[in-house]
Amino acid sequence: MLHFDIMDGEFVPNFGISPPFIAAVREKTEVPFDVHIMVTRPLRYIDALASAGADLITFHIESEDDPNETITAIKAHDIKAGLAFSPKTPTEIVIPYLSYIDLVLPMSVEPGFGGQSFIPSTLEKIEKLHHKIQDIDNSPDISVDGGVTVDIGPQAVRHGATILVAGTAIFKSEQPEAVIEKLRTVV
Repeated sequence: MLHFDIMDGEFVPNFGISPPFIAAVREKTEVPFDVHIMVTRPLRYIDALASAGADLITFHIESEDDPNETITAIKAHDIKAGLAFSPKTPTEIVIPYLSYIDLVLPMSVEPGFGGQSFIPSTLEKIEKLHHKIQDIDNSPDISVDGGVTVDIGPQAVRHGATILVAGTAIFKSEQPEAVIEKLRTVV
């Protein structure tokens, strides 16, 4: 998958990639697009991102729009819905939505800034989510985003993560292909 960060300058102070950029990349590849929106009002972005080619849209539980309405709006486009939560947000907040989403994302850094170090307590959140989804039919993937390296990736997978999102570990590496391969083959 390709992971894209959309930021509105309000939910987080930075700005990120726009729907037209995603549409331009979509013209070049069929690789699934994992679009993570760190925005105050996610419902404003769903139609544009779906039209741009998103296969999965993950929004934050801390946003202002109703989570159920946002999940419904995403799924109305016949794409997958994900729910992210920031490091200071308790895991219990997302538990009621696990049956309705395709991915849950406990942020392992503060959202909106690349290059941060992995927050170790995220491993406990991953494990808690892993245990909670065991009894759910079509249980959601557990994604980890922020500070993921070739050393952190295996730990996250051992705790229950099924998707690893890496940015800085790849883009700052002198051997990005090797980093990608190591992360792809984590067991």
